[in-house]
Amino acid sequence: MIFSMKMRASRNGAHVSGAERLLSEEELAENAGAMIRRALHHAKGDADFVQLKLERVREEEITYVEALPVRTVETATPAEGQAAILSVLRAAGIENGAAIMARFGETFAMRGAMLLDADTLERLEPDPARGIRATYMDAEHSPARSASAEKNHFQEAVVLASKVVSAPHIVAEICMSDDPGYVTGYVAAPAVGYVRITRLKEPGDPRGGRIFLYRGPRAAVAETIRYLEQERVLVRNVPSTPSADAPDADPWRSYRDDLAARKRAGLYRTMRRIDSPQCARVMAEGRERLMLASNSYLGLADEPRVLAAAAEALRRYGAGSGGSRLTTGNLTLHEALEAELARFKGTEDAILFNTGYMANVGVLSALGREGTVIFSDALNHASIIDGCRLSRARTIVYRHGDMEDLEEKVRAARPSYASGLIVTDAVFSMDGDLAPLPALLRIARRHGLLLMIDEAHATGVVGRTGRGLAEHFGLDEGPDIVMGTMSKALAAEGGFVCGSRFLIDYLRNAARSFIFSTSLAPATLAVAREALRILAAEPARVERLRANTRVFVEALTAHGIPAESGSAIVPILVGDETRALRIAQRLYDDGVFLSAIRYPTVAKGAARLRAALMATHTEEALRGAAEAIARAFRETDESQD
Repeated sequence: MIFSMKMRASRNGAHVSGAERLLSEEELAENAGAMIRRALHHAKGDADFVQLKLERVREEEITYVEALPVRTVETATPAEGQAAILSVLRAAGIENGAAIMARFGETFAMRGAMLLDADTLERLEPDPARGIRATYMDAEHSPARSASAEKNHFQEAVVLASKVVSAPHIVAEICMSDDPGYVTGYVAAPAVGYVRITRLKEPGDPRGGRIFLYRGPRAAVAETIRYLEQERVLVRNVPSTPSADAPDADPWRSYRDDLAARKRAGLYRTMRRIDSPQCARVMAEGRERLMLASNSYLGLADEPRVLAAAAEALRRYGAGSGGSRLTTGNLTLHEALEAELARFKGTEDAILFNTGYMANVGVLSALGREGTVIFSDALNHASIIDGCRLSRARTIVYRHGDMEDLEEKVRAARPSYASGLIVTDAVFSMDGDLAPLPALLRIARRHGLLLMIDEAHATGVVGRTGRGLAEHFGLDEGPDIVMGTMSKALAAEGGFVCGSRFLIDYLRNAARSFIFSTSLAPATLAVAREALRILAAEPARVERLRANTRVFVEALTAHGIPAESGSAIVPILVGDETRALRIAQRLYDDGVFLSAIRYPTVAKGAARLRAALMATHTEEALRGAAEAIARAFRETDESQD
């Protein structure tokens, strides 16, 4: 027996995602889970409404069609892509392609496709706001098919196009995906097959739509619509990837195209060369500049005691560690630093990783076993996102800082998992705001979940003595898992995880990024130990950092630049990516080193300057920087007039 399964997901009434399959009974449960995961984690946003519809389909109702032959046209720009579509339409006997393409301005808000007379351009849908929904289709059933929450754009598009152009009187279909992360589109026609166009829009562009081209009598329109919306179709011999195409003569072409598109969109990244320690002022490309972009929050990178500790470790232990911790690379320095980190964070034990990224990936992939659910804040760091992806757990993303949404999603998921955890940044690195730890602890305890906090930007910054979020909120009980880094306030490099002895023992045996990495070098360990000792003995540094943040925020506000922060990170919103780059360059030329943060680190259109303050900044320098920032904003406004 075959079943039709359809998923439709929306957010605030706007379409987010859709999918459908024709499945055997044995495939239903796995595919239902995959469809729901796809609805809840989409580039267009998390759905707040998901509909799953299941219908029984009789074998005699199914029509079989052959998949269209596939070829690819490589294009470097959207303009080239549209020109390619016009060429394909002419080959299919359609001469007014430019006028047809102009109608895509009407498709963006439609739930379905536009049904257009190929010659008169008359719209033929009974409901123009809704359009025509081509449904009830899939690749030919095979027990070997696997369920996946990931969208296979290519395969699903070939299935849809093959059904559409098999409908009576349909002479072509044109598609531009409304997925902002997918720039490839296609044109399909019985006469030319399925033609992939590799670039029809720029990355991040949410616009898209479909146009079905009709050529026939008006009396037959109803039958065409019935076929598109009701005919049960299985498409035979559908390729899963376009790899059957002849390889491009230039294997680097698509990568060059991608890089060129990033440059046009203001998303191209470059590096500045620095010739001095990460201090309040640095030598960058031959000139001294005020550093407002470094995570060296306490200004310990050139502290004499820290440098002396590094030199002594080099003299005593040499330059490298020689192996992984589990073979030959376990030094007394590793164990001593772990013990001191555990004491500082108030936990039983700690474990070191080579980077904060590897710490998050290691913990989440180790704890995220089959049958586990991870609840992750929507603005978590990329290392958390990647750790979730590398785990075998199901990941559910909740709205940023929204405890009602988290509680609701935990309750909804509760019957489906045996164990789980909540994971969040303590300080969100692009906004500088704090996670609501008391509420997170209440939800975790109420539902039997572990709680993991990433304190990369909180250690040495948040709390009266820099011990982190639990100290900031005055809590006696902290999270089950505290992750942090030594590369920020502690002026070294590497990540760490603090928690119970059992947790740390488990990670030593299960975290692959710990097991299979050569351990941190002796000098790095010595720097982190000395910096931690200074932090513990001199909490006034933390207070100076907080005071500097207040001074900077007040100065920006006085100059008409909205700013606030609960940490040492002060986001200064700009919006447009290209303008953010211009402002950052203007400041750099004026001697202020301040980074422009753009998509995909933040949402498209939410570009910003990200100021990171140090305890060693002077109030005078910070007030001068605020004035320079306001001036740069004004000057870029004037240059655009």
